[in-house]
Amino acid sequence: MGNFRFYRRLHIFPGLSVNLSKSGPSLTVGVRGAHLTMGPSGVRRTVGIPGTGIYYTSHSGYQSGVHSAHVDTPISPEQQQCAHSVGGWLALAAIVGIALVIGIAIGSAGH
Repeated sequence: MGNFRFYRRLHIFPGLSVNLSKSGPSLTVGVRGAHLTMGPSGVRRTVGIPGTGIYYTSHSGYQSGVHSAHVDTPISPEQQQCAHSVGGWLALAAIVGIALVIGIAIGSAGH
């Protein structure tokens, strides 16, 4: 059985794009062949040889209290989902903030 996927990339300007997917928003900075993507699940660094399909990627996840702290009582699926949702909203706020700062800097440089 298949599953439904959603993905959309919005190019803000060369070297910066906002990605929207079912798992949450992310921000990609870089050029073809080397870029950094920051999103709700962490930071992904990708370097490759354009046009060859050869690339290397590494991933660093964000640490939250729910996943990194040692607790004596089990965490319910509802608590895990809540923590993931909060992380997604924080990532979205960070992405929007970064995009605004970059947009203001570009606008100021043009004057």
